[in-house]
Amino acid sequence: MEILVVSTFLLLTFYLLITERISVDLTAIGIMVLLVVSRILSPREAVAGFANPAVITVAAMFVVSKGMMRTGGVEFLGREILKLARGSHRLAMLIILFSVGVASAFINNTPVVILFIPVVMAMCCQFGLSPSKFLIPVSYASILAGTCTLIGTSTNIIISDLSVTFGQSGIGMFELSIVAVPLAVVGVTFLYIAAPRILPALANPICQMEDNGHRQYLAELRVPEGSKLIGKNPTEAFLGDYANTRVVELVRNSRIYYPGRGELLVAANDILLVKGSSNDLVTILHNEGVELPSAVQNLVLGAQKDAPVVVELIVSPHSVYRGQKLSRTELAGDPQINIIAVKRSNLRLSERQIMDVRLKTGDILLVWCPESKLAAIRASADLIVVEDVHEELVHHRKAWWAIANFIGMVGTATIGLADIMTCALTAAFLMVITGCLQMRDAYRALQGDVLLLIAGTIALGTAMQKTGTSQVYAEAFLGLFAGAEPVVVLGAFILLSSILTQLLSNNATAVLLLPIAIATAAGIGVDPRPFIIGLCFGASACYATPMGYQTNLMVYGPGGYRFSDYLKLGIPLNVFVIIASTLAIPLIWPF
Repeated sequence: MEILVVSTFLLLTFYLLITERISVDLTAIGIMVLLVVSRILSPREAVAGFANPAVITVAAMFVVSKGMMRTGGVEFLGREILKLARGSHRLAMLIILFSVGVASAFINNTPVVILFIPVVMAMCCQFGLSPSKFLIPVSYASILAGTCTLIGTSTNIIISDLSVTFGQSGIGMFELSIVAVPLAVVGVTFLYIAAPRILPALANPICQMEDNGHRQYLAELRVPEGSKLIGKNPTEAFLGDYANTRVVELVRNSRIYYPGRGELLVAANDILLVKGSSNDLVTILHNEGVELPSAVQNLVLGAQKDAPVVVELIVSPHSVYRGQKLSRTELAGDPQINIIAVKRSNLRLSERQIMDVRLKTGDILLVWCPESKLAAIRASADLIVVEDVHEELVHHRKAWWAIANFIGMVGTATIGLADIMTCALTAAFLMVITGCLQMRDAYRALQGDVLLLIAGTIALGTAMQKTGTSQVYAEAFLGLFAGAEPVVVLGAFILLSSILTQLLSNNATAVLLLPIAIATAAGIGVDPRPFIIGLCFGASACYATPMGYQTNLMVYGPGGYRFSDYLKLGIPLNVFVIIASTLAIPLIWPF
């Protein structure tokens, strides 16, 4: 009876995950509720997945990946690609696929693909190409590379930790690489050669220039004693690292000077009126020896309690600040709020100093303040808080900390000084404590729906194991291949996992099939290791449909694809991965 109940829950889970009639996280909660109410599992057993090392490790890796993205290490790589291409779109595409592969082997591939979509679009705009020829290969390359290391995809982490739970050994950091790297190299080569021929040539993309007007602000920066800007020509003060930032005016002893007229050089206590992006202005405040005229403390975006954040404040239509000089508003007088810059449509500000600006509806103030101050600002209804700008800031000065954290995590896990969960948690902690990432960003990096889905499917897997359902399914599966060689059974199992991962998430497929994999191996009297490794490859072989993996969906719109476009390139790739892994796995992990 219990097997029938669990099977019903399993079918219901499949139905809800495939149709998405309700969200996946709600489905996961529903699984746990049903298992407790039906008395299949005790309450403690149902929620045990939240304490599973797989959930903790995946959550920590989300934070680590976010830290790597926020410090600009991966972004820098993307910017340099077009420079290395030297005018060749074929070389640019090869570099992009290689870069995506290397990054996805160690970082969550979702943000990697998000990063490279605009890189591909820019390349297509530069060379007059269609993105439809290139975006699917970017997604597929990230999936191929994700199987190369233990941390390349959360699926591998889950399978490794659950293998330990079922009495098997975990997966080493680079254990999969001996098979996965050759598969990825052949797969990426196939994509590079076949994609331009197989994928449709849609209309060339419309090259939309960045709305620089929307991104540009006017800021006043004071040059203190000892600043490295002293003695420089104002027109050259920020050239090089800040190519889109320029000095509009220089104020000295209440007199205004215009850069480029005469032999004027920057001196101590000068006020520079600067035009630039939010990211450049914040970076300049950190690195270039300047300060805000009204600031009483240094701008430090770190891990301290109530850490400061950079936000935009838009003057609302009914604001009491309309018509007031900025210097006379409560904002200017509040010691907790530091005004960095002002932005008005087309930057048409007639006032000579920022603080003399009379505010109008729609004016945007770029400010930094403690996070606790945002609640009071929101409550006033005079200003609209826009926090997206905080998400756009890249902490370049912390890039080396982030890289050191990441290398330390991979290195300690590789040589076995600690398990992957401890290494990932330590790296996540260091990302925050060193200021690479703020706590608010760390919380936002956690993909709650993914973590809930893992915990819910772990509960379902526990129920399958406890009631013997997985054993029944394994015996039924074996019945289809009675008398077949173990390699045939392995190939069928990898095929089964690949089919399921097109319909479910790869994490859910891994959790649900792992107990069946172990039971199948036990049924034919062989070592379960090849089946565990096979599940790593099969659960990630999700190339045939846009729903197979979230990066496939990400490129669906930008590439203008149809469902059939994924079949053209995905089915051959799926077949290759299934056959190649079936033949290669027994050579490394014998039955």
